[in-house]
Amino acid sequence: MDAVARGYAAAGELLGADADEIALVESGNRGLQALIQSVDLKPGDHVLVDRTCWGGTLAMLASLSGVVVDVMPVDDAGVVDVAAARRSADPRTRLVVLTWIPATCGVVNPAEDVGALSAELGACYFVDACQVVGQRPVDVASLRCDGLVSSGRKWLGGPRGTAVLYASRRFLDATRPFMPDQFGAGRTDARRYETGEANLAGRVGLAAALLSYQAAESERSARMAAIADDIRRRAAAATRAYVVERGARLADFVTLAGFDVAKAASDLARAGVTVSVPTREYAPLDMDSRRLAEVMRIAPHPGTTLEDVEVLFDALSHWID
Repeated sequence: MDAVARGYAAAGELLGADADEIALVESGNRGLQALIQSVDLKPGDHVLVDRTCWGGTLAMLASLSGVVVDVMPVDDAGVVDVAAARRSADPRTRLVVLTWIPATCGVVNPAEDVGALSAELGACYFVDACQVVGQRPVDVASLRCDGLVSSGRKWLGGPRGTAVLYASRRFLDATRPFMPDQFGAGRTDARRYETGEANLAGRVGLAAALLSYQAAESERSARMAAIADDIRRRAAAATRAYVVERGARLADFVTLAGFDVAKAASDLARAGVTVSVPTREYAPLDMDSRRLAEVMRIAPHPGTTLEDVEVLFDALSHWID
């Protein structure tokens, strides 16, 4: 289909990749797990992850018999400390998996520096960019990653049940696909990770979202960052809530804690404001370290206005002021 073909090209351009290094899959989690399974980890191999690693990824790694999962050290803000990770890394590390921006707080991990560390270790490097692509620029060459995944339904504004998967040419040439079907078997491009029975309507929708994003990328990114900064500034003045993330580099969304975020989210919904409530299961290592069971994630999108922010804080004032 011409519409989907344009989507592969648009995704490649967005990530700095070739179109044949792109696959359209059902979810970021499914794509990342397929990439990990393709590494063919053996008992005694080590996998290095960050503290904000997605709960589903941790569960899958835990199911691999004899594979050891190590967690990268972090600084006081919870951001990966690459120098400390370099000092403590096990020489048996075969894979590094980084959550660039987590779902549970707006820190930004140093993805390029972790890519350099992975190269030093001689390990494969995968990036969970589900909260990044569409929010800020991505260049897979600068990251030096072997694979990257991103949800289609988040910052790209595509349909649920879609995701972009990037697999580098060097990784494709060196590995075999995990569980190929009659469509993926024998393929040499990234579409080996796709299935013959697929949600074609979803892929058309994702392709349309990618093309739409291309048309207004810089304007959208600047607007969302400015609104997120305004939300974070106003939330910092609250008496019964606090902004979870700290640090010099922050994401274009805001996470709050310190109050009953689930009940507050229900109040916001009645006021016409949609927020999400990530729970411990999203990133159990990080949430446990922060002693949090849930947070409120406030994510501006291209259509968000300053008037919307006023509505948000009017509805939220009962809970945080």
